[in-house]
Amino acid sequence: MSLDNLPEPSIQHKSAFGQLVTGPPGAGKSTYCHGLHQFLTALNRPIHIINLDPAVPNPPYPCSINITELIDLDSVMDEYGLGPNGAMLYCLEYLEANFDWLVTRLDEVLENEGGNGYVVFDTPGQVELWTNHESLKNVVERLGKLEYRLAAVHLSDAHYITDASKFISVVLLALRAMLQMEMPHVNVLSKIDLLSTYGELPFDLSYYTEVQDLSYLLAKLDSEPRAAKFGKLNKAMVELVDDFGLVGFETLAVEDKSSMINLVRLVDKMTGYIFIPHNQDQEGDMNMINTQALFGSIMSSTGRGNDVRDVQERWLNNKEAYDEFERDQWREEWEERKRKAAKPDNNE
Repeated sequence: MSLDNLPEPSIQHKSAFGQLVTGPPGAGKSTYCHGLHQFLTALNRPIHIINLDPAVPNPPYPCSINITELIDLDSVMDEYGLGPNGAMLYCLEYLEANFDWLVTRLDEVLENEGGNGYVVFDTPGQVELWTNHESLKNVVERLGKLEYRLAAVHLSDAHYITDASKFISVVLLALRAMLQMEMPHVNVLSKIDLLSTYGELPFDLSYYTEVQDLSYLLAKLDSEPRAAKFGKLNKAMVELVDDFGLVGFETLAVEDKSSMINLVRLVDKMTGYIFIPHNQDQEGDMNMINTQALFGSIMSSTGRGNDVRDVQERWLNNKEAYDEFERDQWREEWEERKRKAAKPDNNE
C-alpha cells in the first residue's frame, strides 16, 4: 500500500511528542513502557501508552489506546487462515489503511493536555515490521506530517553482548532498523542490571556501547566451530557495521531512577520536548518546581550520570556494594517517613 495514495485525515489534530519503542521479542519493550509510565506519572508529566501489538489485548501497563479496538490478531488468523506472522503484517497494513482512526483516538486522549501530550507506541516483536515492511514506517511518517515529534527507542537484551556472534547480529539488527525507519533513533541495551549474572565480559562495557572496532571479535568467532566456517561472511558483516559507523548503545535498568532519567533526558533532547504544566496558576508553577526538584534530587542522590564507566561500576564491578548502599538509603527514607507521620501536626 503506497503512502502517497492514502488521503490525509481532514479532522483537527493536536501535535505531540513521544517515542516509538521497538525491539525483538524478550527485549523488555512492555516492561520499559510500564516503567516509563510509572516514572513520568510520578513526575506529573502526562503520558499515554499506545499498544500497537494486535496479539496483546490486555497489556501489562495502563493503555490509553489499543490497536485491538480496531483489529486483533486472532480474528485475522481465523478469518483469513493466516499464520501469526502473516496476520501481524495484515494488522499493521490495516492500521495504515485506517490511519484516520488512530489520529482520532490520539486527539481524544490528548484533548486535555494543553499541548503537552506525550505518547509512547509499544510495537510488536516481529523484526520485519521495522526492518523491511513499510506499514509501520508509513504510519510514523504520516504522524510526523501531523507534527508528532517521535524518536525511536530500540531495545536489545544486554545478555547478547556476552556472545560475539549474538552481539554482531544485534548490531546489524539495530543498523537495519535505523536505516529503515529514518527517524531520530537511540539504541538501548536493556536489562543491564542482570548483566553481572552472565559472567565476566571480554572487554569493558564501553567497547560494546560505543561499538568499537568489531574486528576484535573475529578471533572469538573463528574459535567457535559453528561460526568459524562463516569466516568471510563474519568479516564482511563487521566491515559493513564499521563502514556505516552509526550504531551505538545507551544502557537501561528500568527500576533504576538514574538510568531511566538519563534515557528520558536523551530522548527529550532528540525530539526537543520541554515539559510545561498546562495550569499556569500557582499550583501549576509549584508542580513545575516540584518536577525540577525531583529531577535534580534523583541525580544528586545517586551520584551517577550517564557515563558508561559509571554504569559498569554500578552494575558489573561493584553491584553488591551499590545494592547494599541503596537498601540503606531506602531504610533511612522509610524511617524518616515514619517519623514525620508520627510527629503531631502543629497547625491543629
